[in-house]
Amino acid sequence: MNSVEGLLTQIRGLSSTASDVLSLQNVLKQADESLHAESTRLLPFLDQLDPSKHSLGYLYFLEACTAGPVTTESASSFVLIIARFISSCVAEQIRLAPDKFISVCKRFKDQVLLLEEPLRGVAPMLTAVRKLQSSTEHLTTLHPEFLLLCLLAKCYKTGLSILEEDIFEVDQPRDLYLYCYYGGMICIGQKCFRKALELLHNVVTAPMSTINAIAVEAYKKYILVSLIHHGQLSTSLPKYASGVAQRNLKSLCLSYMELANSYNNGKIADLETYVQANMEKFGSDNNLGLVKQVVSSIYKRNIQRLTQTYLTLSLQDIANTVQLNSPKEAEMHVLQMIQDGEIYATINQKDGMVRFVEDPELYKTCEMIEHIDLSIQRLMTLSNKLTVMDELISCDPLYLGKAGRERQRFDFDDFDSVPQRFNI
Repeated sequence: MNSVEGLLTQIRGLSSTASDVLSLQNVLKQADESLHAESTRLLPFLDQLDPSKHSLGYLYFLEACTAGPVTTESASSFVLIIARFISSCVAEQIRLAPDKFISVCKRFKDQVLLLEEPLRGVAPMLTAVRKLQSSTEHLTTLHPEFLLLCLLAKCYKTGLSILEEDIFEVDQPRDLYLYCYYGGMICIGQKCFRKALELLHNVVTAPMSTINAIAVEAYKKYILVSLIHHGQLSTSLPKYASGVAQRNLKSLCLSYMELANSYNNGKIADLETYVQANMEKFGSDNNLGLVKQVVSSIYKRNIQRLTQTYLTLSLQDIANTVQLNSPKEAEMHVLQMIQDGEIYATINQKDGMVRFVEDPELYKTCEMIEHIDLSIQRLMTLSNKLTVMDELISCDPLYLGKAGRERQRFDFDDFDSVPQRFNI
């Protein structure tokens, strides 16, 4: 215990200036093994440190305290201690030991889940993400942990706040997979299907040397959301998707591909029959709710088809064509689609006729001009980012080494072989 007391004295004395904290970091690294050996007796010493002043030292003690198994009884107190630390710690200090901070935050997540109270972890984990980030463009290992808590607590709007930020820096590839997958699920929960498709698409087309479970589950949801949002599914992945994904994803998601084929036929009865026959499969994948939304969306898709053929149509004709039960049900579908901006139409209540019209947007309102201006600015920022990234890659030794090896395969400096190659 004397060594622990001495370490506490050093922590209190070396937490004032940046140079002192760097010296403290070396001391703590050397003491880390002994702290873990005393882990079961360290908890009382935390009261002798101020997390807002001695953040780095407090972090080392807290990480050692939480390294062992945690019971439900002790989890409740640890959750309070860690939440208080996350709230008051100094970002500049905890970034000197990011692995320690990430470990503590992940244990915090495990503990709130052990208590079955994910909501308690949402706000502290968001704070942890912000303190660990070097900028809003930086994707940390804690991003997926935060989004998972948002999902389990059904705090979708809180999760959306972080998904609106553009990401250009990633610590680990797995973080990107989970971030986009959980983010896609949060967007689905908020019915932000366009953003959900974008995130799921990133998972499916991300570089991968072997197929992984995250990509497979993401592709299943990608198929369903494509049908809901676009009313169709592209039969092939983009060329920039990895060869592994191109070869394997469809065969691993056959039930969903067959669902898409049934959907494309436009026959509601056939689609419902297929869903009923595969109810257990979709349920075991936790996708049954999405599948039901796919079935509901086929009515919208069939109504949208009518707008391409007719200028006016009665509600009764719409109900008959789309296979709805009554004109009233057809009216409710049309009204909802008008409200969502999916079709442009007017309904004459007197004679029950629907008149389909062109998009009324003239693109000259102040709101639309501001929207276009913001889009242009965002594209210019993205273009500048890509230019900088291209310059960095072109100077990267690993890239240059690989590019050089590839060039040698097509190098014809060996003049002795030229006559053979060109039959001279």
